[in-house]
Amino acid sequence: MNTIGKLFLKGLAVVIPAVLTLAIFWWMARGAERLLGGLIIRFLPEGWYIPGMGVVSALAITILIGLLTHIILFQKLFDLGDRILNRLPLIKTIYSAIRDFIGYLSPDSSKAMSKVVLVKIPGQEFEMLGFVTREEFSRFPLKLTIDDPIAVYLPMSYQIGGYTLFLPRSCLTPVDISFEDGMKLVLTGSVARKEEPDAP
Repeated sequence: MNTIGKLFLKGLAVVIPAVLTLAIFWWMARGAERLLGGLIIRFLPEGWYIPGMGVVSALAITILIGLLTHIILFQKLFDLGDRILNRLPLIKTIYSAIRDFIGYLSPDSSKAMSKVVLVKIPGQEFEMLGFVTREEFSRFPLKLTIDDPIAVYLPMSYQIGGYTLFLPRSCLTPVDISFEDGMKLVLTGSVARKEEPDAP
């Protein structure tokens, strides 16, 4: 029974992430099909609608919004909406958590935080994994008193928040891992998995 139990847990470790991922995408696709597909049916002549148009429309709209983020006028409109949502009680907590998490998937975010570092807080024995977000402060609105400052973002495990620290460069040790691997370590609480032995 012990062997069967271990095999069952290993099976769950494979099945659950795959099933949850597929379930999320299926839920998003069905939602897009119901919402946008229903709107498309109203405007198309009878018999012209093809199942899947709602999903395709959702993809097209998302890409269009991505293009609009490069236009200054729409950047200001998006910033205004962002500020409004961040002022609403309860909504701002949920919105900011989702926005930060999705922001990690953005190419701009990954590029900006591509430097992974170990942070050593002065006077403390522990180290934390962080991501460099800024190294140049000539146009920074705040006056920093530390020498050779670097801005480092320290996300919390399971994405419940994070901190931005301004630290001397001497407190940081570069880590030779990718942004994706570093973020995976942080978000999962550095949960260790037994490494498979290398094939001979």
